[in-house]
Amino acid sequence: MASNSDKTTGTESQSSNRTLERCLKVLQDAKNDNEQFAALLLVTKVVKAGETDADSRRRIFDAIGFSFPNRLLITKESPSGCPNLTFRALGMTLFACFSTNPEMVSHPQMLNTIPIFNEIVSSSIEPGADITTFTSMIEDSYQCLQAISSSPEGQRHLITQGAVFALCRAYLNQCHGCEKALYLLVCLLNAMEKVCWNTCKPELLKVRNILSEQFATDQGHQKFELCNLMQHFLPTPSEDPTEDPTFTTCLKNCYIGLFSILSSKLSISQRDPALKLAGLLLAVYGTDWIMTVNAEKRRKFLSLLVNLACVEVRICLEDPSLEAAYSKPDVITACYSIIEFGMMVCVLDDKVHLTEAESRQLIGIMVEAFGAIIDYIKQVKEEQLRDPFLFASIRVLGAWMAEETCALKQEVCDVLPFLIHYARVLFECPIRSDNVDNEVKELSLTDSSEAKTWSRDALRFLLPGFCHLSVEDAPRRILISHGFHVLLLRYFTQQWEVFSSCQNAQRLPDKTEMNLRTACGIFLNLVVTDPALIRQEECFLTLLNLLMESLPSLLCNQSYLILAANFTTLGLMMSRILAGTPVLQENSVPQGFFQEAIQFLSKAHAAEKEEAAQRTLIVLTERYQEVWDQISELWFLGMQAFSGCIPLLPWLPQNVIESKWMNNIFDLLTQASPTSVELDLVAAFQCVLAELAKNNKSCKDFMLLKNGAERANLYGMSILKDVLCKN
Repeated sequence: MASNSDKTTGTESQSSNRTLERCLKVLQDAKNDNEQFAALLLVTKVVKAGETDADSRRRIFDAIGFSFPNRLLITKESPSGCPNLTFRALGMTLFACFSTNPEMVSHPQMLNTIPIFNEIVSSSIEPGADITTFTSMIEDSYQCLQAISSSPEGQRHLITQGAVFALCRAYLNQCHGCEKALYLLVCLLNAMEKVCWNTCKPELLKVRNILSEQFATDQGHQKFELCNLMQHFLPTPSEDPTEDPTFTTCLKNCYIGLFSILSSKLSISQRDPALKLAGLLLAVYGTDWIMTVNAEKRRKFLSLLVNLACVEVRICLEDPSLEAAYSKPDVITACYSIIEFGMMVCVLDDKVHLTEAESRQLIGIMVEAFGAIIDYIKQVKEEQLRDPFLFASIRVLGAWMAEETCALKQEVCDVLPFLIHYARVLFECPIRSDNVDNEVKELSLTDSSEAKTWSRDALRFLLPGFCHLSVEDAPRRILISHGFHVLLLRYFTQQWEVFSSCQNAQRLPDKTEMNLRTACGIFLNLVVTDPALIRQEECFLTLLNLLMESLPSLLCNQSYLILAANFTTLGLMMSRILAGTPVLQENSVPQGFFQEAIQFLSKAHAAEKEEAAQRTLIVLTERYQEVWDQISELWFLGMQAFSGCIPLLPWLPQNVIESKWMNNIFDLLTQASPTSVELDLVAAFQCVLAELAKNNKSCKDFMLLKNGAERANLYGMSILKDVLCKN
């Protein structure tokens, strides 16, 4: 049996429907604007009562259409006897009614009206206007804007038609409903961050500065809401701090607000937004945002931040169910950013200046956190390999492996087979979907320009750690037994294709170049420690051929000298092992490679007169000076490897003769003061010259003509002297 309240509700609904029917009948029979306007007044009363269903709203639209409401919106003045803004308010009510229907929201007439919605939400009340009518118009406008923002197409229309500027203005002027403006801005920034900043950077910076000031000063619950909001207004693309004079103040406000939160007793819901904001600040601005305070406060804050992040990681990842980790992966990845930054500070410590005790304490707590990360990785199942949170976890573990080579060594070896398998799976089957951008952005995995390939590039984060591991026997055996060298060659080849296709572009592919350099380092470690592997595995012949074909395109560009040094030395070291293989038979490819290698080795030094001491020195050439600290070891190793190739490749001495390299060396030794030349350089010259003289009569005769024995004696080159003096 129906209750009295049910009966009452039913009666009211029937009454409303009858009223709506009468209104629609009047609209259909209206002979002029006045009659239609009168009917619309009745319709809006029904609409505002909130009792119309989707079908009723559709019928209202069919009866009215967009034309008449549009005419009402562009009417600035109401007729005599009507309150000001009556027509516009009526038009806005109808548009708000239509905006509840998804089909009508995407209608061109609705989208074309965005500039009017923008104008209304960012305007101040006009003198003499009815406040209730004015605020009602603003509320209806926000309803329309929010409805439009619910789709990607709508978001694009809002941005291109000036909504970002209008919403910033509404918030900055504290217009009615400015809180809604802020949340709409967040929606648009999440959807098209770069476009928003490119089109309205000055206004967004002003909003950010106001938010940061509130964040620093507010002591109530709003501080935690501001913590969430600030995350969306910080990472402007390629921002130069000097462009905005209030930038330093903004960062200081962030520090003040976060220190206030993190040094207090917090619930989980309060702590999580603070950790996310701190992680984002570190990822985007590095140490800049905490450099505005004195050294003691910096150290205290950093220690607090890293400790909290490590504790949070352990709490979430040591839970057997991993429920907390999977429920808030964005918080854990923010903690990863904090931990990674703490690790860099402990290693480099160029700005924060931790004490030794503080550094030891932080490393200790980070070891525990990485132990939890490794334990989590051990639990991962095959079907979870595409999980972005796993990628974030392996990324931060890769950073740890690259910097910390002692702690957790056995634990890292335990997961090494999984890491190789994971890298292989993602390289062979990269994820490409429309959701990748959002996943990457949500977890702060990497910059948005890499979003489409993040899942394929797990190796980039693992290579530096693998480079360290490849030096040691136990982990190297694991790498080799799981075929990592084969995977690395495939990755190296793919990265070279990317790099070589970008060499003529304006933007140098820095990350790709670094990947290639690190891969060369791993291969070089394998060549030095396990030459038998190089002879046995066919993939190394492929690698050597790739190095030989690629080197010429690198040496002609100063920007690529470091990479050229890696290619040269690795190629020479491998050539010494693979000299008897077909790839090194006398033909254009290996000869071209060795000609380029001679160019690299011979162009490093020149003679320079030192006026004050009245002597001539052997110095680095200008091109090599800039990068010598990064390539000097490779150069000396390359000289040693080149000398080892001379007795194995009968055609090589002739290449040296034609290059005039011997002449260059003897010119340097003749001009320079023997006591001024460093012993390691003398030894490098001797190893090449001695092998040339020992294995080729023409080379020996040339050296004798250059008074080689005398030069050798002056420089203490006993091996070269013996070879030249021997009949």
